[in-house]
Amino acid sequence: GRKTDRRDAEFLARLLATRNVVEVWVPDERTEAARDLSRALADARGDLQRAKQRMSKFLLRHGHVFDEPTPTGGRRGNWTRAYWRWADAIEFVEPDDAAAYEHYRDCVRRCEEARDALARRVAESAGRPEWKPAVDALRCVKGVDVATAFLLACEMGDPARFPSAPSFASWCGLAPSEHSSGETSSRGGITRAGNAHVRRALVESAWHVPMSSRDPKPLAPGQEVAPAVRRHATKCNRRLIERREAMAAAGKRPCVANCATAREMACWVWAIARMAAS
Repeated sequence: GRKTDRRDAEFLARLLATRNVVEVWVPDERTEAARDLSRALADARGDLQRAKQRMSKFLLRHGHVFDEPTPTGGRRGNWTRAYWRWADAIEFVEPDDAAAYEHYRDCVRRCEEARDALARRVAESAGRPEWKPAVDALRCVKGVDVATAFLLACEMGDPARFPSAPSFASWCGLAPSEHSSGETSSRGGITRAGNAHVRRALVESAWHVPMSSRDPKPLAPGQEVAPAVRRHATKCNRRLIERREAMAAAGKRPCVANCATAREMACWVWAIARMAAS
């Protein structure tokens, strides 16, 4: 058929009338800038993790393993002050090995400095009036710190653009996939079709749920949250813990249970953000 501007306009009008085409929320420049800062911090954390892996594997290849015990007989963790005292005391006979080790060690320290600088900048931005209500409210969820709350707030933008909590979970890629045909119904893992930054943050936060208590999360200095929002967040924390315990009792694998917890956490995050914005 003929393709004209009038025909295209009529076709789009019919799609809009039947809700087959929905409006797309376009973030403003301030929201885009906040997203860039949050993603830069995530990149800096990834760079630090890779730098630490290179350094530790280099030492392992040369037979250097940190096994300093604690006063109680346990093993001290890596990347502590004791670990760095041990690492700085290591010397290599071969000059090439010494140069390589110095490079790996300097990379870790530079990455730590870059991460800390970006973390301070994120904390500063999270305290601005446009982000503080949502960030303070989301921090009431256990496993969510300032950086994670800032990421969720700026990536979500206006929570009202999602009509329901399941739609937000679907946008995060945490909805279960489905492959059904005829009378056969087959459901699979999460779709992973959505915002990878939010999905990763929720999955990482969900790993803290089994180690959390049912007590309300105490407010940090300067954190301002309405009583209704805090009560809802406390209900969220209890619900997530109970759900995780039920899945563990049912024999669900930890990774499966964690994804399910992250999906439910996404629904609570949407509800808390809506309450904070109202």
